[in-house]
Amino acid sequence: MGLRIINRRPGRGGALFWGALPFLAVLALYLTFSAMRLADNPNDKLLPALSTIAETVVRLAFTPDQRTGQVLLWVDTAASLARLAWGLAVSAALGLVIGIASGLVPYLRAGLSPFVAVVSLIPPMALLPILFISFGLDELSKVVLIVIGIAPFLIRDLAMRVEAIPPELVIKAQTLGASTWQIITRLVLPTMLPKLIDALRLSLGPAWLFLISAEAIAAQDGLGYRIFLVRRYLAMDVILPYVAWITLLAFLMDWGLRAINRRTSPWLTRGMA
Repeated sequence: MGLRIINRRPGRGGALFWGALPFLAVLALYLTFSAMRLADNPNDKLLPALSTIAETVVRLAFTPDQRTGQVLLWVDTAASLARLAWGLAVSAALGLVIGIASGLVPYLRAGLSPFVAVVSLIPPMALLPILFISFGLDELSKVVLIVIGIAPFLIRDLAMRVEAIPPELVIKAQTLGASTWQIITRLVLPTMLPKLIDALRLSLGPAWLFLISAEAIAAQDGLGYRIFLVRRYLAMDVILPYVAWITLLAFLMDWGLRAINRRTSPWLTRGMA
């Protein structure tokens, strides 16, 4: 049994090696095809050299723009993170309040569950024109798109997790004289907060997608705005660093949420990915 590959686990060094291997393979492929294209056409823009990308990063991250006097990468990052933070915060609040209420109170569950289920099936991007017409082209429409995109998922996930709480715990709390509010604040809420953080981690990808899509259509700054602004010029030396930066930001947000769970609820996150 010990010889089977499913029973073998890499050590720390092996895990680092196997984790880095796909990234190194992608980098090697990029360098190879970039060198081939640039050998045929030194002005090729599709796969710019790493030196060209590095020069662009320095210009975007450390050099003020001649027209606005602002450092574009940080201005775009601040704008996108502010929109994303508002969208995630509102979605988390709705998910927590409505999810707990729907999962714990049968009458609310009967009234809210069908509506939330239907809303969750609406493609959020199909609503983008409606949001721009209703809320204008400013920040609110972008935040609302994120909320519509991920709040129904959070609500449904939290409601199902509340329903999965062992009934004997709720019965025991009632036997000890706990009111509905005390059951929520002392039993359900502490149990659901780590679950909410896990659900937020799973929602980061869709949240970034909705944000970038909204910024691409109607914005004056933001990471998505910048990517779609330069696409007409085939400026891959700008697009690729911005995509890598968005990926890094998403990774850091995921890591931060996971660290919060490990610190605040180690008994629930033991063994969590």
